[in-house]
Amino acid sequence: MGTAPTKLLLDLVLPERCAACGRGEKAVCAACLAGLERLHPPLCARCGMSTAWPVERCADCAGRRLGFEAARSAVRYEGAARALVAAWKERGLRRLAETAAELVVEVVPRPAVDAVAFVPGDAARTLWRGHSTAEALARELADRWGLEVVPALARARSVPRQRGLSRAERRRNVRGAFRSAGPLPARIALVDDVYTTGATASAAAAALRSAGACSVHVATFARAVRR
Repeated sequence: MGTAPTKLLLDLVLPERCAACGRGEKAVCAACLAGLERLHPPLCARCGMSTAWPVERCADCAGRRLGFEAARSAVRYEGAARALVAAWKERGLRRLAETAAELVVEVVPRPAVDAVAFVPGDAARTLWRGHSTAEALARELADRWGLEVVPALARARSVPRQRGLSRAERRRNVRGAFRSAGPLPARIALVDDVYTTGATASAAAAALRSAGACSVHVATFARAVRR
């Protein structure tokens, strides 16, 4: 049985439902898609935090050493966005990578880079989930941006979950967690699913910079934003 007939049969037996609200017949219904809060300017030039006016450094990143040149995200990490990420990561709804990529392309300007890399997930958690959301998003974005995906990073060690840790604890938790995995282009877009405090993105970007990358631009689907 081909792919199209198989999908038709599955749609009849298990009709698709919105991963955020459980209604409709799409991976993300029109109402939930429209309700995702896009992160348009004004933003912090460095970390991408929403700000009242354009600033070079905001209260969220001022005084911090960040491994990346700039970070940008598509939507605020709350409400439907949280539900979508949970479904994507924990329920294995891989088709959400396409939706996430479309939103990133809609909101985030294509960075001036030579290739796309992704933050590698913890090996045990990736094996349990059966997929890597960061890698899936990176491949979707690379296709839309006309760039190559490079396996630039690997985990140097296992890292306990970041959930529930303070900002300082998150930085300590991921310090030295990544290493370069091969030849690097000079300018890299580093992709992950969610930017929370920036600790993971900064540690991963620092590993790329230490291995010879000249600039690293972070792109994520969602970002935690302080009200």
